[in-house]
Amino acid sequence: MVLHMQGVKENVSMKTATVVFKEGLLLESGELLPELVIQYATLGQYVPGKSTVVWVCHALTANSDVASWWPGMVGEGCLYDPEHHFIICANIIASCYGSSGPLSPRPDGSMYYGDFPSVTIRDMVQAHEKLRRHLHIESIDTCIGGSLGGQQALEWSIQQPDLIKHLILLASNAFHSPWGIAFNESQRMAIQADPTWNTPSADAGQRGMAAARAIALLSYRSYETYARTQSEEDCNKTEGYKAISYQHYQGQKLVNRFNVHTYMLLSKAMDSHHVGRGRGSAAQALSLVKSNTLVIGVSSDLLFPVCEQKYLAQHIHQAEYAEIESLYGHDGFLVEVKKITELLKDYYQRQSN
Repeated sequence: MVLHMQGVKENVSMKTATVVFKEGLLLESGELLPELVIQYATLGQYVPGKSTVVWVCHALTANSDVASWWPGMVGEGCLYDPEHHFIICANIIASCYGSSGPLSPRPDGSMYYGDFPSVTIRDMVQAHEKLRRHLHIESIDTCIGGSLGGQQALEWSIQQPDLIKHLILLASNAFHSPWGIAFNESQRMAIQADPTWNTPSADAGQRGMAAARAIALLSYRSYETYARTQSEEDCNKTEGYKAISYQHYQGQKLVNRFNVHTYMLLSKAMDSHHVGRGRGSAAQALSLVKSNTLVIGVSSDLLFPVCEQKYLAQHIHQAEYAEIESLYGHDGFLVEVKKITELLKDYYQRQSN
């Protein structure tokens, strides 16, 4: 393996680095990824045997710069403060942010693009595990993730029951639902309607991905969100609606920072999530979790409804369930930082007694 330090970003406490595992990664499909690259970011200082490690697993279109997409939760003066914690977040494989993915070169120098192999949540966790061992992190005090990030954190806690002391799952589930898979397939259909989507290019399928993001946004928010933020004051208007411009804006916003090949792969990886695969059932798999667990649901979540979080809490031994009221639907796990922080403070206080 080769380690490349990439320096310090604008936030002086955050460092990014890349590890190259020349032995590659054997994927759940049986295919060998011939070389595994993991880009990750850290905040704070790691002292073996002494540091309180917080491992954040990011969601579908996020990246390792956790303080940028979870402001108020991670950073100086926040609940997870690099003054008191060693915080780490790794870009998942199939990402377009530096870890092995469609924009990575093959060993022969050619680019993968649409030929990158299919990955699952379990493959992402295996990559995290290789990084953890490389960094000589013997235990994780808190592993936290929302949505697809929660799927990773949960799977890791099942694979390594003695590794994680506190498991925090936000707006996530034990297996992806038919409803969630249907939303993902609808997005992929929009991408596939773009004739450029499967061309060997970094900018392939951008119109399709913009449409896919507009579809996804409907599942991330709620009726009430749009009613509150996109309603019209002029009842005589017959065109130029706020809701229309908002959908176009959000679609283009993702196009400006993401990649269509990655979008296709990661949505399929989310579909693959089922902790019961090869373990008898989801309930049997959840019974393997030993971590102290807090499961948080969002009242208005349409994509990962609270029944899914209640199922987790029901089948994980002595897990706690909490629910936040939010206008913002699934995105509440990113937006409602103050409410989540208070829940977590109370949880840690109870755990310390």
